[in-house]
Amino acid sequence: MNYFESVKLAFDAIWAHRLRSFLTLLGVIFGVATVIVVVSLIEGFNKYVDEKIANIGTNAFSVQKYSIEDFSSLEAFDSAKRRNKDVTMEDLEALRARGGTIKDAGAQEQEMCELKYDTGVLYGVSLLAITANMVEIQNKEISEGRPFTSTDEDGGRYVCFIGADVADKFFPTKSAIGEKIKIDGRPFEIVGIAKALGSVFGQSRDKFVSIPLTTFMNIYGSRRSFQLFVVSTSEATYQDAVDEARVVMRTRRKLAPNEKDNFGIVTPSAVNNLREKIFGTVQTVAIGVTSIALVVGGIVIMNIMLVSVTERTKEIGLRKSLGARRRDILEQFLAESTTLALLGGAMGTLIAWGLGKLVSALSPIPTSLPLGAVAMGLIVSGSVGLVAGVYPAWRAAKLDPIVALRSE
Repeated sequence: MNYFESVKLAFDAIWAHRLRSFLTLLGVIFGVATVIVVVSLIEGFNKYVDEKIANIGTNAFSVQKYSIEDFSSLEAFDSAKRRNKDVTMEDLEALRARGGTIKDAGAQEQEMCELKYDTGVLYGVSLLAITANMVEIQNKEISEGRPFTSTDEDGGRYVCFIGADVADKFFPTKSAIGEKIKIDGRPFEIVGIAKALGSVFGQSRDKFVSIPLTTFMNIYGSRRSFQLFVVSTSEATYQDAVDEARVVMRTRRKLAPNEKDNFGIVTPSAVNNLREKIFGTVQTVAIGVTSIALVVGGIVIMNIMLVSVTERTKEIGLRKSLGARRRDILEQFLAESTTLALLGGAMGTLIAWGLGKLVSALSPIPTSLPLGAVAMGLIVSGSVGLVAGVYPAWRAAKLDPIVALRSE
């Protein structure tokens, strides 16, 4: 008996007991669906981090007061809070003067502010104070108007560019360029509108206003810790630039060779390593726990296949008496159990895809369903069916045809 005939017989047997087959598959369906949903959520989050959080600019990294490791625990943060010094504008000038593999460096500071235009008010707006070169360093795109210039920065001019949400709120029907808005009561001229960035976990990235850093310090003061962004001369010199920046910062702080850094250097790889450290364990545990449903599903399939062998004893005896070999009987029942499990895997995959779309539509949680996860779900479910069908198929294959034909 060839493979296609075995599959046809399997579908006939499954269709003849539709309700029983569906109930048998519930364990596999829920097991595969749960595993794929967990994988898609974690893969979606990883992709989200890569695109919107870890992406801080081409060949760029940041120098700041705290490192990624300082946030690993409350004790680590308390220790860093006591040990780490503020990152200053003098540090920025030292990094710029270093040269070598460091191409450029810029600075950024952030506060919350209140915006007013005419009778409209926006509260809780992110105020981003940046050096003029930060637009290029962070690959910020201006959809209308222009970014800051070095003249704006050096002169401490009261100019700004705004996020798409601010533009939509205050200027829904006209251009914002040249208009004046009040930032915490002070008038600023709008020179540009940033391209819409979307949201991160439901929080808009377009509800902001950006002003020159010099202007910000004149208004809010300079006694604070800044976040510096450093760019390497090329992708090949990236790690050398990181090392040079560390040397500059350690030299300025007069740290001994055996002393720990009292500042942080954050790279996209550092963010990704932290993500993998946290979610790699979560993913392994979550998949392990949800896979229990697949084990249960396999046991149910084995049980129903044993029942099927008992019910079809006379059929097995008749087929053997007509020349069917043990191998043919074995193939028939293995094909049936594997097909049954594959159907469950396919249904579970469809349910997982639908749940992923629903989660993405109703919440800020991103999902991503990689083809590898779909293929793995089908392979695992098919394997479960194959393993679960081995013992029932072996029992069916070893039945004596004479004894089988006598059974009622």
